[in-house]
Amino acid sequence: MEEISMKATGIVRRIDDLGRVVVPKEIRRTLRIREGDPMEIFTNHDGEIILKKYSPIGEIEMFAKQYADVMAQVSGQRVLISDRDQIIAVAGGVKKDKIGMAVSSQLEELMSNRDVKNGDEQQKLFEIIKGEEPEQCGQIIYPIICEGDVIGSVIVLAKDENNKVSVTEQKLAGVAAAFLGRQMES
Repeated sequence: MEEISMKATGIVRRIDDLGRVVVPKEIRRTLRIREGDPMEIFTNHDGEIILKKYSPIGEIEMFAKQYADVMAQVSGQRVLISDRDQIIAVAGGVKKDKIGMAVSSQLEELMSNRDVKNGDEQQKLFEIIKGEEPEQCGQIIYPIICEGDVIGSVIVLAKDENNKVSVTEQKLAGVAAAFLGRQMES
């Protein structure tokens, strides 16, 4: 069974007549919970209610890892797959400790705008993981869209600054994003 570590905030809220509880702004900001974000509700045998930010792409996390592995093998590049908040799969030489790390605000904005970063050398480099400097290498980023909502991204990074990302890898990333989005619809 998963051990859950809880931290008291000292904040007490009452349930209103419709059964709602307001999550304080400070907690929403810290946990990066935005209006409209889905929340998963758990209960335990002690009568506790636990709210967890729901990640739709997390449902296919194992599949995303396998897809990232295959993409990395075929392209020879590094591959990351994220949900809207964190990295969920890595392959091709990206350290496994990157899994679970928060995505940068730049990547969040790119996803929200449904923009594609196609690896063009003229485009600026994006910080992928929050707090990490952008690597000086080719980047391809495609949003994963499911039923009209952005649920994550597929990221391809060149092996090093001497390598470039090709049109083929751009197409691979686009196909991966479309495929993962479709997987969530079924």
